[in-house]
Amino acid sequence: MPRKRELLAEEALHRLLDVAQALSGSADLTAILSVIIDAMRDLLQADRATVFELDPERDELFSTVAHGLTASVELAEIRFSSAQGLAGEAFQTGKIINVPDAYEDDRFNREVDRSSGFRTKSLLTIPLVGDDGRRVGVAQVLNKREGSFDDDDEALAAALAAQAAVAIRRGRLIEESLVRQRMERELELAKDIQTATLPKRLPSLPGFDLAAWCEPAEETGGDALDVIGIGGTATAADPDGDCVGAVLLVADAVGHGVGPALSVTQLRSMVRMAARLGASVPEVASMSNEQLNRDLPGGRFITAWFGRLDATTSVMEYLSAGQAPILRYVAADDLIEMRSSDALPAGILPQLDLPAPNRFEMAAGDLFAILSDGIYEAFNTAGEQFGNERVEAVIRASHDGSADDIANAIRDAVDAFAGAQPADDDRTVLIIKKRT
Repeated sequence: MPRKRELLAEEALHRLLDVAQALSGSADLTAILSVIIDAMRDLLQADRATVFELDPERDELFSTVAHGLTASVELAEIRFSSAQGLAGEAFQTGKIINVPDAYEDDRFNREVDRSSGFRTKSLLTIPLVGDDGRRVGVAQVLNKREGSFDDDDEALAAALAAQAAVAIRRGRLIEESLVRQRMERELELAKDIQTATLPKRLPSLPGFDLAAWCEPAEETGGDALDVIGIGGTATAADPDGDCVGAVLLVADAVGHGVGPALSVTQLRSMVRMAARLGASVPEVASMSNEQLNRDLPGGRFITAWFGRLDATTSVMEYLSAGQAPILRYVAADDLIEMRSSDALPAGILPQLDLPAPNRFEMAAGDLFAILSDGIYEAFNTAGEQFGNERVEAVIRASHDGSADDIANAIRDAVDAFAGAQPADDDRTVLIIKKRT
């Protein structure tokens, strides 16, 4: 008998080393757990072994690695509440449960036996506890071939269970890292796609100066900006030619990130198509709103400023669907107007109740500044907002400069005000100035 114990101890050591090598040499959780349940079955001289992992979102224990599982739908995965049966009790209490006769114990869940046709006799259940103290699952060993499981079996099973807990914890960390890396790659791609939709150069309009910038708060943003030159000599081959006018858009979807970025990209595409077809400002606003109302999920909407500038008459025509305030500077009177929106944001109702479009003939030195909420509502570290008055002050101090000078002055002022406070909303600026 002593010699037999020595041989068993030697075999146990070799199998534990096999498990350790599997842990160090592979990131395949299924393969590692397969090595562990084989070692449990063989060393404890049992018929089967199973490792159940915790699904924290559903608060369930599940296993796809077990002796006796088949490819059938019913047995492709065993899954049950983390409080059910002997496995659930071991998980909840953190204690080993050793049952000589499973069918004599009311805690035993007989459903798996009924589904598989297997007959469980003796049963050893071991909680899997990670090195951080958190329970990550349960291991079970079924049917000792001779007699019942004893103290030595429990000690050996506990040692193997500890290895299983390490494997599960590491496997999940690797999975989370891979998911995070994939999401980062996808977000980077989404950022590249959205950045590509921003105008790479603004059209040349005789007598006018244009400038714009857009900065998302995250990898992707819920703001949209576009200036589409129409008419004139500009072509794809000669983009530096003059246009006779422009269709303009500044939009801000509720929230920021991938979802809003998709929404405003859709809006930009619709406005671009409408510009090609020569649609009027009210037509662009109405058609865009109707489509967004059909497409956007409930509770989602987009504030949008739709503009059309005719460089030959110097007339700016626009409608604002929830985008406000719209800043207009009148040079002759040294007057700044903060104009409110004309209608509800796009996408809320099937039809927008639109007034006649705003129509202004711009004189030398006049300008429009269309800024998204991320400018007016930028916070500093003291919790103060940048606000309308600071925007007005920047315009008064910089209105004699070029459109680029004004746009950059707004960026510099917001950055200086916010300091170390990170942007919590996307920031977009469009400046349209009549040259002096």
